[in-house]
Amino acid sequence: MTKNDIGRLALESDLVSCQLHQWIDLIFGYKQRGPEAVRATNVFYYLTYEGVVDLSVFDDPTVKQALENQVRHFGQTPAQLLFEPHTPRQSIMTISPLMFKPIMEDLCMIMKFISNSPVVHLSANTYSQLQNPTVVSVTASLCFALNRWNNSFTSNVGSHLSPPGAESSAAQNVPVNLPLTVDPLLAAGNPATPVARRVLGDSLDPHMSVKWNNFVTTADSKYMFVCGYPDHSFRLLETDSARVRQVLYGHKAVVSCLARSECGLSSDCFLASGSRDCTVLLWHWNAKQGLLVGEHASSAESVSPKAILIGHDGEISCIHVSAEHGLVVSASVGGALLIHTTQGDLLRCLRPGGLDFRSPRILLMSRECFIVVCYDDGNLCLFTTSGRLIKHVVTDNNITCMCLSRDGEYFVVGSKEGAVFVYSVLQLTCLHQYCACDSAIKSIALAHNHRFILAGLASGAIVVYNVDFNRWHHEYSQRYTKATLN
Repeated sequence: MTKNDIGRLALESDLVSCQLHQWIDLIFGYKQRGPEAVRATNVFYYLTYEGVVDLSVFDDPTVKQALENQVRHFGQTPAQLLFEPHTPRQSIMTISPLMFKPIMEDLCMIMKFISNSPVVHLSANTYSQLQNPTVVSVTASLCFALNRWNNSFTSNVGSHLSPPGAESSAAQNVPVNLPLTVDPLLAAGNPATPVARRVLGDSLDPHMSVKWNNFVTTADSKYMFVCGYPDHSFRLLETDSARVRQVLYGHKAVVSCLARSECGLSSDCFLASGSRDCTVLLWHWNAKQGLLVGEHASSAESVSPKAILIGHDGEISCIHVSAEHGLVVSASVGGALLIHTTQGDLLRCLRPGGLDFRSPRILLMSRECFIVVCYDDGNLCLFTTSGRLIKHVVTDNNITCMCLSRDGEYFVVGSKEGAVFVYSVLQLTCLHQYCACDSAIKSIALAHNHRFILAGLASGAIVVYNVDFNRWHHEYSQRYTKATLN
């Protein structure tokens, strides 16, 4: 860990951030003037305060010039914005008090689909603002489900792990409180017959293996983008009816992957599509219209990409788009990582210098501009957006999918061996390993409250794990150690 990393951790610690309101009170708030300023020893020369002296009333140019020089050379206090004490920032220890509770079991629940088809994609759109928080799942047979998420669920340790027949008949009549329940439309239908409103329609290219980044959903789960069609298009579907809303063309080969930038529930965002034609196209999603729109078009007509990103020499394998930083990071099979701006300018090429591997398969980028890349044979690399290789480790696992925590400190990994791991971003060290499942992990997602990890299995099940990232935080890990010892 570098000196800059240690300094950042110190400045972002609760010890500092929970006292910010006191600085605000002194500089911009009620302690800037008056008796409170005297009590806080926060009194400055009277000319530094805004509005104390009206220079227009002075006729003597010498006096006026002297006052102006005083202010110019010794400065002014900021404008007073607040006249009441600023509310303190809530500590993570108060808004996330899991560290004071008994440590939860790793496994929360398992939900199995009758089709047994691998769950190749999961989108956990579990925002509390949504009327129906949803976990969208897609299987390799191109059937999808809008599974209901229960945000009011609190971990009931062990209740879901009881053996069959362990509960009394009275207890069995009580509805089970679980975080995830199957799509009501699928639950009410005939298990042997696919529900038309939950089938994606046309088949994908037979030469392409269906994977997690062939699908992208909007934050409200109303729409889904699907790629991989043999006509070189990708499509926008309405999830409620599976109706094709828009067909997008622009690539000269099969579209191999999709990615969406960060966005709110009703805000516009970028959508990036990567193809076997070695290009990445950047599109503009209009949330109000529920369509991809052209750069200068107000409707779905004459839709054209916002930018065409070139420079790769192979099939695009994965993409990350950051609207906040205006960057697009993309990787190609057997090639390097390229960083473009959202305007289409190529910034730099990332290569693990001196290391003998060149096939990036999965990439993540944090808000602090750290890029985690998974190469073949379990190689993990950490880059900065300036192109510097910070760390490289080799894992013993065949990594199939990854997901980054919202704070950018951790990432969750799923493996072909059926295990789920939690890794540190800066150290690339494995912090925790969950018990292995009976089949490979095909997709992975984090609930919005970061209390649960959802893993899609090759056996057609969704496994929900409990997680508390605070237990590995440098400020709180000691509390967990003491709790375990006690």
